[in-house]
Amino acid sequence: MHKSSRREFLGVLAAVGASAVPAIGAAATQNEITTALNAPVGLQLWSLRDYLPRDLPGTLKKIRDMGFREVEGAGLWKHSVKELRAAMDANGLKCRSAHVGFEQLRDDPSGAFGEAKALGATGVVCPWIPQEKPFDHAAALKYAEAFNTFATAADRAGLQFAYHCHGYEFVPSPEGTLFDTLAGATDPKRVMFQIDVFHALFGGADPVRLIERYSARVTSLHLKDLKKGVPIKAGTAIGTPEMDVPLGTGQVDMPNVLKAAIKAGVKIYYIEDESAAPLEHIPQSVTYLKQFRP
Repeated sequence: MHKSSRREFLGVLAAVGASAVPAIGAAATQNEITTALNAPVGLQLWSLRDYLPRDLPGTLKKIRDMGFREVEGAGLWKHSVKELRAAMDANGLKCRSAHVGFEQLRDDPSGAFGEAKALGATGVVCPWIPQEKPFDHAAALKYAEAFNTFATAADRAGLQFAYHCHGYEFVPSPEGTLFDTLAGATDPKRVMFQIDVFHALFGGADPVRLIERYSARVTSLHLKDLKKGVPIKAGTAIGTPEMDVPLGTGQVDMPNVLKAAIKAGVKIYYIEDESAAPLEHIPQSVTYLKQFRP
């Protein structure tokens, strides 16, 4: 989830109407997702942020019908934790990971951890670092210290902490890039990483090498693809919906990304679709993963 999305999150929830979720054709329904990835494939719920507030149970059913059994949390969609958990349970969906904003982890860690655990999660992921000025070496060290604090608190609560990369970290620093600075200053046993392959590439990194370098700390991936022809510039953090395309159709080296992830022992893969047509794109991405062979 990128910065503008996070800032607009509450506004989106307040603004959506009560209209029903559009019907999804039978072609979108998939059998249970089985792949050669040696780990489950889930869906990051942010992908359907325009639908979940309108019809939570109906949208979760569509997710199940597409073959998913795992989801990753990203808010409560105008419901209580209890209501969201009940709706997931009713549709046979499990949430083992939840995105939690930096500010909530800083200001209300017990509340953040309690909400994640109530959803059934065993891990929390910080998806964005607040930036009042350009992300630099001093900021990387500052936030590394905060991540160590979050990770220690999460560990005490029985949860695993991870940081979800974007593109602003992949600019030069004395340690290599600012991501390397951040990684080097955090506890390798407690601060894990969720690699977003779209944002890593768009921000100037090689997702394959990133996974290989930090293999012991990469617990999950966000899978999405960057449209061919979109220029790559180091430090770029935010893409636009038209840049997000189904897996295997863009410029991410998806076969080698997946091979590196399998070798690293990634525990779960989340499809995240931030395009304007997620209900069309997600089934295509599922098909790609089903057909993938290492």
